[in-house]
Amino acid sequence: MDRVPAANDLSFRVGFTGHSGHLQIEPLPPVEQPNPLHSLPDFILPPAFPKETPETIKEYIKEKYLLPRLDEDAFSPQKAGRQWEFDWFDRAEIQLEPSIPRSVVVPSWQMPFKRKEHQSELHRWEPESVEVDVSELTVGAEDSGALPRIVGPAKDFVRGSINNRPFHPGGLDKTDSLEKILPDGACNGEWALELLHGGPAQVIPPGFRDGLDLGQLEAHSYTWNVYEKTILNKSTSDVNLNEISVQFDDLFNKAWEDDVMNFMEDGHVPESEPQMESAHESLQIKTKEEELNAVDDVIKKESILDEILSLGSADSKPRLDGDTNSSGEQQKEGWALSGDSEGIAERFHELVPDMALNFPFELDPFQKEAIFYLERGDSVFVAAHTSAGKTVVAEYAFALASKHCTRAVYTAPIKTISNQKYRDFCGKFDVGLLTGDVSLRPEASCLIMTTEILRSMLYRGADIIRDIEWVIFDEVHYVNDVERGVVWEEVIIMLPRHINFVLLSATVPNTIEFADWIGRTKQKQIRVTGTTKRPVPLEHCLFYSGELYKICENEKIIPQGLKAAKDAHKKKNSVSVIGTGSYSGSTAANERARNQRRENSLHAKQNKHSGSQQMVDSSGANRGTQTSGSNNWGSRRSEAAIWLSLINKLSKRSLLPVVIFCFSKNRCDKSADNLTGTDLTTSSEKSEIRVFCDKAFSRLKGSDRNLPQVVRVQGLLRRGIGVHHAGLLPIVKEVVEMLFCRGVVKILFSTETFAMGVNAPARTVVFDSLRKFDGKEFRGLLPGEYTQMAGRAGRRGLDKIGTVVVLCRDEIPEEKDLKHVIVGSATRLESQFRLTYIMILHLLRVEELKVEDMLKRSFAEFHAQKKLPEKQQLLMRKLAQPTKIIECIKGDPEIEDYYEMYSEAERYSNKITEAIMLSPISQQHLTPGRVVVVKAQLAQDHLLGVIVKSPSANYKQYIVLVLTPESPSILKTSSDGREKTGADFQVLVPKSKRGLEDDYYSSVTSRRGSGIVNIKLPHRGSAAGVNYEVRGVENNEFLSICNCKIRIDQVRLLEDVSAGAYSNTVQQLLTLKSDGNRYPPALDPIKDLKLRDIKVVEDYYKWTNLLQKMAQSKCHGCVKLEENIMLARELKRHREEVNALQFQMSDEALQQMPDFQGRIDVLKAIGCIDSDLVVQVKGRVACEMNSGEELICTECLFENQLNDLEPEEAVAIMSAFVFQQKNTSEPSLTPKLSQAKTRLYDTAIRLGELQAKFKLQVDPQEYAQENLKFGLVEVVYEWAKGTPFADICELTDVPEGMIVRTIVRLDETCREFRNAAAIMGNSALHKKMETASNAIKRDIVFAASLYITGV
Repeated sequence: MDRVPAANDLSFRVGFTGHSGHLQIEPLPPVEQPNPLHSLPDFILPPAFPKETPETIKEYIKEKYLLPRLDEDAFSPQKAGRQWEFDWFDRAEIQLEPSIPRSVVVPSWQMPFKRKEHQSELHRWEPESVEVDVSELTVGAEDSGALPRIVGPAKDFVRGSINNRPFHPGGLDKTDSLEKILPDGACNGEWALELLHGGPAQVIPPGFRDGLDLGQLEAHSYTWNVYEKTILNKSTSDVNLNEISVQFDDLFNKAWEDDVMNFMEDGHVPESEPQMESAHESLQIKTKEEELNAVDDVIKKESILDEILSLGSADSKPRLDGDTNSSGEQQKEGWALSGDSEGIAERFHELVPDMALNFPFELDPFQKEAIFYLERGDSVFVAAHTSAGKTVVAEYAFALASKHCTRAVYTAPIKTISNQKYRDFCGKFDVGLLTGDVSLRPEASCLIMTTEILRSMLYRGADIIRDIEWVIFDEVHYVNDVERGVVWEEVIIMLPRHINFVLLSATVPNTIEFADWIGRTKQKQIRVTGTTKRPVPLEHCLFYSGELYKICENEKIIPQGLKAAKDAHKKKNSVSVIGTGSYSGSTAANERARNQRRENSLHAKQNKHSGSQQMVDSSGANRGTQTSGSNNWGSRRSEAAIWLSLINKLSKRSLLPVVIFCFSKNRCDKSADNLTGTDLTTSSEKSEIRVFCDKAFSRLKGSDRNLPQVVRVQGLLRRGIGVHHAGLLPIVKEVVEMLFCRGVVKILFSTETFAMGVNAPARTVVFDSLRKFDGKEFRGLLPGEYTQMAGRAGRRGLDKIGTVVVLCRDEIPEEKDLKHVIVGSATRLESQFRLTYIMILHLLRVEELKVEDMLKRSFAEFHAQKKLPEKQQLLMRKLAQPTKIIECIKGDPEIEDYYEMYSEAERYSNKITEAIMLSPISQQHLTPGRVVVVKAQLAQDHLLGVIVKSPSANYKQYIVLVLTPESPSILKTSSDGREKTGADFQVLVPKSKRGLEDDYYSSVTSRRGSGIVNIKLPHRGSAAGVNYEVRGVENNEFLSICNCKIRIDQVRLLEDVSAGAYSNTVQQLLTLKSDGNRYPPALDPIKDLKLRDIKVVEDYYKWTNLLQKMAQSKCHGCVKLEENIMLARELKRHREEVNALQFQMSDEALQQMPDFQGRIDVLKAIGCIDSDLVVQVKGRVACEMNSGEELICTECLFENQLNDLEPEEAVAIMSAFVFQQKNTSEPSLTPKLSQAKTRLYDTAIRLGELQAKFKLQVDPQEYAQENLKFGLVEVVYEWAKGTPFADICELTDVPEGMIVRTIVRLDETCREFRNAAAIMGNSALHKKMETASNAIKRDIVFAASLYITGV
């Protein structure tokens, strides 16, 4: 804009800037200097509308109305990942040119023993190079979805992200969701037919709002050329079993079409029904020949159905999903391979000349076999005894990963094992550590992590999965763990196909079965190897009254040792001086009663001291018999004497160091404290212990170093005594473990976790008891548990034999009990698979993975899925069987409906008969003249009749006249036309031929009957055009008692055998059926029969209605009823067998399918998923909750229960999610914390009630108590406020180790809540969780592990 002059030379200029037209005023200098730049416009006034020209108008019309454009709604950012239903490029007439095939030159790998001699100067083997098509190298390398996978950001490389898709699990077929779904109209040609008839063309592609304007289309003249459908013949060798999917209806239809078309191509045309019957007969003969494994040389072209029928289960073991090996041939052997490794150990150095890792000792045969298979790239399952050297196989897998520039992952069930392995492997390999609270060098090639971390990485699609070559599962038998065993199965199922397995386990009975499950699930062979005996044999002894008695050696019970121990027990307890010194022998019953009372008394005292965690000992290791005298063996005062006697005995025999397993934390501490005067270390060992402890505890601040537990344990360690249980602080446990491994700790009192989590063998193992508390009940040790703990006895290379001692205080265990626990079979690997909400949400988040696929591949469903091919074969045979056709002489057959009613009536028959027909009230109504419905002789029909005579002395049955449907027999009548009578049949003569006495009679005869029956039962005849029969009927043959009676003449019917009487009776019965119902109504169950049971009354009404419906059917009374009923029964049985097989092979037959449906309903109800099973924001938040119960945590966040709490209060309430101990002292809470506790508990109750509503096996109270434990709320609150650790320990009776473990896990929960807050967009909660995490991460709770940092 031009210059605007103003007063006093205050010039300025005004202009509009920006498209919004803001007014801008800019002052100018008083005197404008000439400047060529001023000619450039500073302010540009944009026009309100651009200037229109013919070109712009033409361009606008073309853009708006002529050109097709995308639909803004369909291509919105919210639907950016949508896949369209139809691919128009596949239908294009001009096919797109394929990419030029590419090939690469790659080295070909050869087995070491097949390689040629070293010809190069460096004496290295140089592989030959071959040209390979790129497509061959990428087979099986697909990602989880149809879209290409993009590498995520570096921060998510290891842990993954909730936004990532998981990698496609190995062995899992591509599901239907990956395939393109074409519209029906595009597949069946309707669109083309519509277009030929002049209909509108499809001009708008999917996703476009506008399309091309093709103008008015005219109908095109056309003619139809009809061709028979032809099917390309394929050789049976090209038929892959992968074509045989679980959609059995489609499979059978395809196979049947193949058979029919091949049959028609041979020149056969089905002309009549006999030809079809002959084809059915030939098919039956063929099926029988295939069952006998005969070869049919007549039929040269086998169809898919024939191939299925020819698969014999005895000749091969079909795989789960169509199993073929690399050459395309069917696998003839199982997936678990063992026993075919002869000669590998002898020729090991020839087979593997260039090892990836050399060992300074000679390898055992099983180690050589495993290493050989690892070199071949096979997966390995090593089942070996404790201390046999399974870690060698894991080390070699690490070495191979380093050699191949890939990664290897070592997973363990316990964090302690992970820390130990990190220390052991740190000097040999490039090692990293990933646990819940520690992340060290995650970029390393060899990663050690807990199984839960690996599961999270798989679900979150971490890109590091691409690089992993080996996954090592240590302690595989941990899959039996009820709580965490499911994690192992999830990880095994979810691992991609390019990852190989190394499974390390203790010896279990069903190793082959478990390996076979893994092989079938992952579609790869598993090599099984292991040991048959321990490297260091064990001897088992009983310690009683100061002596050791050997009872087992070389896994054989020694009866002499057990007998000697029992003799000593008898001798010790048989004589006691009572009163005057008389002999008194206590009976076994009294002895057991006294022992039980004393055991219960002591157990009560222990519970008072340390809650419900204390264990009750077995009968073989009871607390002792409290009797008077100085030689009291079982009193608590002599506990120290027991241990001193045992320690002295072991020390004299050089059986130290020893691990003593006590199944109670309190028991470990008290037993160690009893050895007050025992000192087993030398001065040099004391110095070593003191220096080590000073270095280890120097990382603690002053107040933490003086904790009572730290001071007490150091005092024990200096005397060579240690304790090890979950109640110890982590750093204290590590100090004890390291000193025990150094050999300076001679006696270690430990719980069961030491045997599982610490690799520290000893010379001797002692069992304080043979009973334990497993969290639910007191029970005896299982053989597998005993073997696991006893396996710590015997140090390889140091001891020739390991010693196991069972401590006996009062009684000697029975031989059968000892034999069971010592030499009994170990616990089988059993599936603990169960559905969890977080598993369902993770799988629903990805369309390509289905929950049903996870269920089918669990170890629990292994046997059912293994039998699927056999069931599929049986189903094909059932469907191929010819079905008979029911012929009805009355038109369309209704026998199937009639049989359904008949079957349903049969279910009520016995119940009604027992409850009603045999009751005394019913008998009162069964009098002569009562109309009834009785069973037919074949029991497949029912007949209307009338009672003629009640039971009497001569006749025990009711005599009933019934109307029968059968046609009368052909009888010859005499020439005079008189009535022809016989013993069992009577025909009524015409009315004109009858006598006067037959035509006229009174309804009630005037003479009294004699009670004689002059007819032979059954008596059959015909009257009024209807057949009738007089026969005897039992009480249970009555089906219904009608509510009406007719007048009968008993004398003329039974004594005179009058045809007129029979005619009159038959006509009265026919009159009752004239109203359209076949039978009169039945007696009222309440008014007439006086029934009081509501269930019986309902069944009675259903029963009578069924009889009425059956009577109205045209099948009722049919002469072919019996034949058709049998045929209908056979057809229904066949149909039920087919339906049962189809159900067993469907997803609905899975054991946990009802639980899955219930959990889906729960997730819908709380809003985690919608009606289309699409995961919502709430479900994405629940996917982040791994440490606590996902539903309660998610509801807590979405109900904003933490918003009004301070960070210290929030983290204190969150401790209820991770704390695990049940019985604790009641915490003292502030009003605000109490309110938050009540609010969270009510939420858990509500969720429990919701799950119970949807038929889940959940008790709301138990659900809330199991998942919310508020015992440490006060402790965590004070800790977050900065209270010293020594002070917070005084607030509760929870052991220090449990406190530390809870707070460490709580930090992980804070991290999960922080991630959830980011998903929700709650910045305040995100900051609060970060503050809370920083508040609890301090001092002794988060002291670094000695295994990681060293001492």
